[in-house]
Amino acid sequence: MQKITLMVINEVGLHARPAAEFVKTASTFKTSLQVRNVTRNTPPVDAKSIISILTLGVEKGHEIELAAEGEDETIAIETLRDLIDSDFAGKF
Repeated sequence: MQKITLMVINEVGLHARPAAEFVKTASTFKTSLQVRNVTRNTPPVDAKSIISILTLGVEKGHEIELAAEGEDETIAIETLRDLIDSDFAGKF
């Protein structure tokens, strides 16, 4: 299992379109992915579920913890880290 903590820099956090892009990307991996809002101390939720991600209430400046476990966990963590760190590559 791998875990990382990231700061969300997107203006709207993980809401609507950024959340959808996050889930779409997470869903391309076989590994089990969980995410939690460290700032609000939420329990982990399925990173492949849009409803679950939206319930976290992640806003700009919040820290999230991403945990991956499975055969492609390393690439999953790296890809999602790059997505968050790049501010969704300027898509929104």
